[in-house]
Amino acid sequence: MCYGYGPDSYRPSRRSVLAAGLGLGAGALAAASPAAAATPPHHHGRDRVPPGQISIQLWTVRDDLAQDYDATLAYLAGIGYPKVELALGYFGRTAQQLRAFLDGLGIRASSSHDGLSPDDAALETKIANAVTLGQTYMVVPYLASDSLDQWKAWAERMNVEAAAARRAGLRYGYHNHAHEFTTDLGGGRTPWDVLTSELDPRLVHLEIDIYWAVTGGVGRGVADPVRFAIDVIRKAPQRVLQYHVKDRHLDGDMADLGTGTIDFRRVFDAHRVREYIVENDTPDVTPRRTAEVGYRYLRKLRF
Repeated sequence: MCYGYGPDSYRPSRRSVLAAGLGLGAGALAAASPAAAATPPHHHGRDRVPPGQISIQLWTVRDDLAQDYDATLAYLAGIGYPKVELALGYFGRTAQQLRAFLDGLGIRASSSHDGLSPDDAALETKIANAVTLGQTYMVVPYLASDSLDQWKAWAERMNVEAAAARRAGLRYGYHNHAHEFTTDLGGGRTPWDVLTSELDPRLVHLEIDIYWAVTGGVGRGVADPVRFAIDVIRKAPQRVLQYHVKDRHLDGDMADLGTGTIDFRRVFDAHRVREYIVENDTPDVTPRRTAEVGYRYLRKLRF
Protein backbone atom coordinates (compact mmCIF):
# COMPACT_ATOMS: atom_id res chain seq x y z
CA MET A 1 0.00 0.00 0.00
CA CYS A 2 1.66 3.12 -1.17
CA TYR A 3 -0.03 6.05 0.51
CA GLY A 4 -1.20 5.12 3.96
CA TYR A 5 -1.90 2.35 6.38
CA GLY A 6 -5.58 2.50 7.11
CA PRO A 7 -8.89 3.35 5.49
CA ASP A 8 -9.05 6.71 7.25
CA SER A 9 -5.41 7.72 6.94
CA TYR A 10 -4.21 10.54 4.73
CA ARG A 11 -3.84 9.36 1.17
CA PRO A 12 -2.90 11.95 -1.46
CA SER A 13 -3.63 11.13 -5.06
CA ARG A 14 -0.86 9.51 -7.04
CA ARG A 15 -1.03 12.42 -9.45
CA SER A 16 -0.40 14.91 -6.65
CA VAL A 17 2.64 12.96 -5.47
CA LEU A 18 4.01 12.81 -8.99
CA ALA A 19 3.38 16.50 -9.50
CA ALA A 20 5.32 17.45 -6.38
CA GLY A 21 8.59 18.14 -8.11
CA LEU A 22 8.79 15.07 -10.36
CA GLY A 23 7.89 16.74 -13.62
CA LEU A 24 7.52 15.01 -16.97
CA GLY A 25 10.24 12.41 -17.49
CA ALA A 26 8.78 9.86 -19.88
CA GLY A 27 11.46 10.51 -22.46
CA ALA A 28 14.30 9.72 -20.07
CA LEU A 29 12.71 6.48 -18.98
CA ALA A 30 11.87 5.45 -22.51
CA ALA A 31 15.46 6.03 -23.57
CA ALA A 32 16.80 4.03 -20.65
CA SER A 33 14.37 1.12 -20.72
CA PRO A 34 12.98 -0.40 -23.92
CA ALA A 35 9.24 -0.91 -23.71
CA ALA A 36 8.39 -4.32 -22.31
CA ALA A 37 5.96 -6.75 -23.87
CA ALA A 38 2.97 -8.09 -21.99
CA THR A 39 5.04 -11.19 -21.27
CA PRO A 40 8.70 -11.22 -20.25
CA PRO A 41 11.05 -10.96 -23.23
CA HIS A 42 13.15 -13.95 -24.20
CA HIS A 43 16.30 -14.03 -22.12
CA HIS A 44 18.95 -16.66 -21.61
CA GLY A 45 19.29 -16.05 -17.88
CA ARG A 46 18.71 -19.08 -15.70
CA ASP A 47 17.66 -17.30 -12.53
CA ARG A 48 14.03 -16.78 -11.68
CA VAL A 49 11.91 -15.58 -8.80
CA PRO A 50 11.33 -18.55 -6.47
CA PRO A 51 7.57 -19.25 -6.37
CA GLY A 52 7.58 -19.17 -2.59
CA GLN A 53 8.89 -15.60 -2.62
CA ILE A 54 6.03 -14.13 -4.66
CA SER A 55 3.47 -12.07 -2.77
CA ILE A 56 0.89 -9.36 -3.43
CA GLN A 57 0.11 -6.15 -1.57
CA LEU A 58 -3.59 -6.24 -0.71
CA TRP A 59 -3.88 -2.52 -1.45
CA THR A 60 -3.96 -3.65 -5.10
CA VAL A 61 -7.29 -5.45 -4.58
CA ARG A 62 -8.73 -3.10 -1.96
CA ASP A 63 -11.97 -2.50 -3.89
CA ASP A 64 -12.61 -6.24 -4.13
CA LEU A 65 -11.76 -6.68 -0.46
CA ALA A 66 -14.42 -4.16 0.48
CA GLN A 67 -17.03 -6.14 -1.46
CA ASP A 68 -16.05 -9.66 -0.39
CA TYR A 69 -12.86 -10.11 1.61
CA ASP A 70 -13.07 -13.89 1.89
CA ALA A 71 -13.73 -14.48 -1.81
CA THR A 72 -10.91 -12.14 -2.80
CA LEU A 73 -8.35 -13.91 -0.64
CA ALA A 74 -9.57 -17.27 -1.93
CA TYR A 75 -9.12 -15.99 -5.47
CA LEU A 76 -5.54 -14.92 -4.77
CA ALA A 77 -4.79 -18.32 -3.30
CA GLY A 78 -6.29 -19.92 -6.40
CA ILE A 79 -3.97 -17.93 -8.66
CA GLY A 80 -1.06 -19.44 -6.77
CA TYR A 81 0.01 -16.71 -4.37
CA PRO A 82 1.56 -18.37 -1.31
CA LYS A 83 1.43 -15.18 0.75
CA VAL A 84 0.17 -11.62 0.94
CA GLU A 85 1.19 -8.31 2.42
CA LEU A 86 -1.62 -6.99 4.59
CA ALA A 87 -3.19 -3.55 4.31
CA LEU A 88 -6.28 -1.82 5.70
CA GLY A 89 -6.63 -3.94 8.80
CA TYR A 90 -8.30 -7.28 9.42
CA PHE A 91 -11.81 -6.54 8.12
CA GLY A 92 -13.70 -7.41 11.27
CA ARG A 93 -11.52 -10.30 12.42
CA THR A 94 -9.03 -10.55 15.22
CA ALA A 95 -5.47 -11.45 14.31
CA GLN A 96 -6.09 -14.98 15.55
CA GLN A 97 -9.26 -15.32 13.48
CA LEU A 98 -7.55 -13.98 10.37
CA ARG A 99 -4.66 -16.40 10.86
CA ALA A 100 -7.10 -19.33 11.02
CA PHE A 101 -8.88 -18.13 7.88
CA LEU A 102 -5.66 -17.71 5.91
CA ASP A 103 -4.34 -21.06 7.11
CA GLY A 104 -7.49 -22.64 5.72
CA LEU A 105 -6.74 -21.14 2.32
CA GLY A 106 -3.11 -22.21 2.41
CA ILE A 107 -1.92 -18.61 2.20
CA ARG A 108 0.23 -16.66 4.66
CA ALA A 109 0.33 -13.03 5.73
CA SER A 110 4.11 -12.70 5.72
CA SER A 111 4.21 -8.91 5.86
CA SER A 112 2.06 -5.89 6.65
CA HIS A 113 2.00 -2.15 6.14
CA ASP A 114 1.62 -0.38 9.47
CA GLY A 115 2.07 3.24 10.38
CA LEU A 116 4.25 4.41 13.23
CA SER A 117 2.60 3.60 16.54
CA PRO A 118 1.38 6.58 18.59
CA ASP A 119 2.58 5.04 21.87
CA ASP A 120 4.24 1.98 23.35
CA ALA A 121 0.95 0.22 24.05
CA ALA A 122 -0.08 0.49 20.42
CA LEU A 123 3.35 -0.79 19.37
CA GLU A 124 2.98 -3.82 21.64
CA THR A 125 -0.41 -4.60 20.12
CA LYS A 126 0.91 -4.19 16.59
CA ILE A 127 3.79 -6.56 17.27
CA ALA A 128 1.62 -9.10 19.08
CA ASN A 129 -0.80 -9.20 16.15
CA ALA A 130 2.05 -9.68 13.67
CA VAL A 131 3.41 -12.57 15.72
CA THR A 132 -0.04 -14.17 15.91
CA LEU A 133 -0.39 -13.92 12.14
CA GLY A 134 2.99 -15.56 11.61
CA GLN A 135 4.49 -12.56 9.86
CA THR A 136 8.16 -12.21 9.06
CA TYR A 137 8.05 -8.49 8.25
CA MET A 138 6.27 -5.32 9.31
CA VAL A 139 6.80 -2.22 7.20
CA VAL A 140 6.19 1.51 7.56
CA PRO A 141 4.47 2.43 4.28
CA TYR A 142 4.53 6.21 4.03
CA LEU A 143 5.98 9.30 5.67
CA ALA A 144 6.20 12.78 4.18
CA SER A 145 7.57 16.10 5.38
CA ASP A 146 9.84 18.88 4.18
CA SER A 147 11.39 19.18 7.66
CA LEU A 148 14.84 17.74 8.29
CA ASP A 149 14.14 17.50 12.02
CA GLN A 150 10.91 15.59 11.40
CA TRP A 151 12.67 12.98 9.27
CA LYS A 152 15.34 12.58 11.94
CA ALA A 153 12.66 12.12 14.59
CA TRP A 154 10.88 9.53 12.47
CA ALA A 155 14.13 7.63 11.94
CA GLU A 156 14.75 7.63 15.68
CA ARG A 157 11.24 6.32 16.33
CA MET A 158 11.62 3.61 13.69
CA ASN A 159 14.82 2.43 15.33
CA VAL A 160 12.96 2.12 18.63
CA GLU A 161 10.08 0.21 17.05
CA ALA A 162 12.48 -1.98 15.09
CA ALA A 163 14.33 -2.98 18.25
CA ALA A 164 11.04 -4.05 19.84
CA ALA A 165 10.06 -5.94 16.70
CA ARG A 166 13.42 -7.71 16.60
CA ARG A 167 12.95 -8.90 20.19
CA ALA A 168 9.71 -10.53 19.03
CA GLY A 169 11.42 -12.21 16.09
CA LEU A 170 10.15 -9.78 13.42
CA ARG A 171 11.96 -7.77 10.77
CA TYR A 172 11.04 -4.10 10.56
CA GLY A 173 11.28 -2.11 7.34
CA TYR A 174 10.58 1.13 5.52
CA HIS A 175 8.84 1.46 2.14
CA ASN A 176 9.83 4.30 -0.19
CA HIS A 177 7.99 6.57 -2.57
CA ALA A 178 9.53 9.11 -4.94
CA HIS A 179 9.57 12.16 -2.69
CA GLU A 180 12.29 10.69 -0.49
CA PHE A 181 14.64 11.24 -3.44
CA THR A 182 13.34 14.59 -4.68
CA THR A 183 12.49 16.66 -1.58
CA ASP A 184 15.23 19.15 -0.68
CA LEU A 185 15.49 19.41 3.10
CA GLY A 186 18.20 22.05 2.83
CA GLY A 187 21.66 22.02 1.37
CA GLY A 188 20.64 19.43 -1.17
CA ARG A 189 19.96 16.82 1.51
CA THR A 190 16.97 14.55 0.86
CA PRO A 191 14.78 12.40 3.12
CA TRP A 192 16.55 9.36 1.64
CA ASP A 193 19.88 10.75 2.79
CA VAL A 194 18.48 11.10 6.30
CA LEU A 195 16.91 7.66 6.38
CA THR A 196 19.94 5.81 5.08
CA SER A 197 22.23 7.63 7.51
CA GLU A 198 19.96 7.47 10.58
CA LEU A 199 18.15 4.11 10.37
CA ASP A 200 20.08 1.38 12.17
CA PRO A 201 21.02 -1.19 9.48
CA ARG A 202 21.14 -3.87 12.16
CA LEU A 203 17.44 -3.32 12.87
CA VAL A 204 15.73 -1.73 9.88
CA HIS A 205 15.59 -3.11 6.36
CA LEU A 206 14.26 -1.51 3.19
CA GLU A 207 11.28 -2.49 1.09
CA ILE A 208 12.14 -0.86 -2.22
CA ASP A 209 9.21 0.11 -4.38
CA ILE A 210 10.78 -0.15 -7.82
CA TYR A 211 8.18 2.02 -9.54
CA TRP A 212 8.67 4.84 -7.07
CA ALA A 213 12.47 4.54 -7.08
CA VAL A 214 12.44 4.79 -10.88
CA THR A 215 10.02 7.72 -10.67
CA GLY A 216 12.38 9.37 -8.22
CA GLY A 217 15.12 9.02 -10.82
CA VAL A 218 12.87 10.61 -13.42
CA GLY A 219 12.19 13.47 -11.02
CA ARG A 220 15.92 13.93 -10.50
CA GLY A 221 16.39 14.17 -14.26
CA VAL A 222 18.85 11.29 -14.51
CA ALA A 223 19.60 9.74 -17.89
CA ASP A 224 18.86 6.19 -16.74
CA PRO A 225 16.14 6.01 -14.06
CA VAL A 226 16.40 2.23 -13.77
CA ARG A 227 20.12 2.57 -13.04
CA PHE A 228 19.19 5.20 -10.46
CA ALA A 229 16.92 2.67 -8.75
CA ILE A 230 19.65 0.03 -8.83
CA ASP A 231 22.12 2.47 -7.30
CA VAL A 232 19.61 3.29 -4.56
CA ILE A 233 19.45 -0.41 -3.74
CA ARG A 234 23.19 -1.03 -3.89
CA LYS A 235 24.33 2.04 -1.98
CA ALA A 236 21.96 1.82 0.98
CA PRO A 237 23.68 0.54 4.14
CA GLN A 238 20.41 -1.08 5.15
CA ARG A 239 19.55 -4.48 3.71
CA VAL A 240 17.00 -4.53 0.91
CA LEU A 241 14.87 -7.59 1.67
CA GLN A 242 11.60 -6.84 -0.14
CA TYR A 243 10.55 -5.35 -3.48
CA HIS A 244 7.26 -3.80 -4.47
CA VAL A 245 7.07 -4.77 -8.13
CA LYS A 246 4.89 -2.58 -10.31
CA ASP A 247 5.44 -1.30 -13.81
CA ARG A 248 5.36 2.21 -15.25
CA HIS A 249 3.74 3.52 -18.42
CA LEU A 250 5.55 6.14 -20.47
CA ASP A 251 3.23 8.85 -19.15
CA GLY A 252 4.18 7.98 -15.56
CA ASP A 253 1.04 6.03 -14.71
CA MET A 254 1.38 2.75 -12.87
CA ALA A 255 1.07 -0.33 -15.07
CA ASP A 256 0.39 -4.02 -14.73
CA LEU A 257 3.61 -6.02 -14.82
CA GLY A 258 5.04 -6.49 -18.29
CA THR A 259 2.94 -3.77 -19.90
CA GLY A 260 5.19 -0.83 -19.07
CA THR A 261 8.77 0.32 -19.48
CA ILE A 262 10.68 -0.88 -16.42
CA ASP A 263 13.32 -3.53 -17.12
CA PHE A 264 12.85 -5.71 -14.06
CA ARG A 265 15.50 -8.15 -15.29
CA ARG A 266 18.16 -5.50 -14.69
CA VAL A 267 16.91 -4.79 -11.19
CA PHE A 268 16.49 -8.42 -10.15
CA ASP A 269 19.85 -9.40 -11.64
CA ALA A 270 21.52 -6.59 -9.71
CA HIS A 271 20.00 -7.54 -6.36
CA ARG A 272 17.92 -10.50 -5.19
CA VAL A 273 15.48 -10.11 -2.32
CA ARG A 274 13.40 -12.41 -0.15
CA GLU A 275 9.98 -11.16 -1.24
CA TYR A 276 8.74 -9.93 -4.63
CA ILE A 277 5.44 -8.21 -3.93
CA VAL A 278 3.10 -7.50 -6.85
CA GLU A 279 1.36 -4.13 -6.64
CA ASN A 280 -0.56 -1.69 -8.78
CA ASP A 281 -2.48 1.08 -7.03
CA THR A 282 -4.50 1.71 -10.20
CA PRO A 283 -5.13 -1.65 -11.92
CA ASP A 284 -5.17 -1.43 -15.71
CA VAL A 285 -8.36 -3.50 -16.10
CA THR A 286 -9.54 -4.99 -12.81
CA PRO A 287 -7.75 -5.70 -9.53
CA ARG A 288 -8.08 -9.44 -10.07
CA ARG A 289 -6.66 -9.16 -13.57
CA THR A 290 -3.71 -7.21 -12.18
CA ALA A 291 -3.13 -9.96 -9.62
CA GLU A 292 -3.20 -12.65 -12.32
CA VAL A 293 -0.92 -10.76 -14.71
CA GLY A 294 1.57 -9.97 -11.95
CA TYR A 295 1.83 -13.51 -10.68
CA ARG A 296 2.28 -14.98 -14.16
CA TYR A 297 4.85 -12.38 -15.10
CA LEU A 298 7.03 -13.12 -12.09
CA ARG A 299 6.72 -16.86 -12.64
CA LYS A 300 7.89 -16.55 -16.25
CA LEU A 301 10.60 -13.93 -15.87
CA ARG A 302 14.20 -15.08 -16.26
CA PHE A 303 17.20 -12.91 -15.49
